[in-house]
Amino acid sequence: MEEPDSLRPGPFRRLQLYHLFHRTWTKIAEPIFPSDLPPDPAVGEPVDPLHRLPSQRRQVLLLTAVEGFSLDEAAAIMEMPPEAAETELTAARIELNDQAATSVLIIEDEPIIAFDLSDIVSEMGHDVVGTAATKDEAVALAMRRRPGIILADIQLGDGSSGIDAVAEIQRSRDVPVVFVTAYPERLLTGARREPAYLVTKPFEPDVLRVTIYQALLSRRKPPIPGTVC
Repeated sequence: MEEPDSLRPGPFRRLQLYHLFHRTWTKIAEPIFPSDLPPDPAVGEPVDPLHRLPSQRRQVLLLTAVEGFSLDEAAAIMEMPPEAAETELTAARIELNDQAATSVLIIEDEPIIAFDLSDIVSEMGHDVVGTAATKDEAVALAMRRRPGIILADIQLGDGSSGIDAVAEIQRSRDVPVVFVTAYPERLLTGARREPAYLVTKPFEPDVLRVTIYQALLSRRKPPIPGTVC
């Protein structure tokens, strides 16, 4: 606001703004994350897998997966060559995959989408314990296989509800859930407790990956009430 000339008019103003944020942050705030500081024997390892990543690696991942920038745009924001940004992004995915492996139940009635979800979580190092197309299948699978996380659609093929399936499963065990749906408005009504983790179809794989990491982390420390990803 004090230096309006630092942003030029045009379609790339958002990119310029993030570049300005990055330059300011780099000057005044690094290193402040555990991954950027020398090891301290008196302090335990950071719980959050994202905080374990070196700062550049973490920033490339979040700029692309959460903020929606292309890899080239993220590289421009961070003033680094695109090939270096790609290397950091690949390394970030590998490191996070190694840190958060668990078992996954997929509640999805569309076979192609179920396959895509299964492929993504398998690449992350997770074990898919089953795919359910109806509420009854989902509840039975969850009781039998006890997954570490659930990916759930809302509207299922037989007219049953992924919301109802998740509610029944969570009455017997506490398990993190990521809703993956084309109908987010059916969840964000204000009539009930809204989900903390929601990915809208069609989704970007990296957005799903980061949301899964956050959902798994929520079982290691209390989530922020009302947070929607």
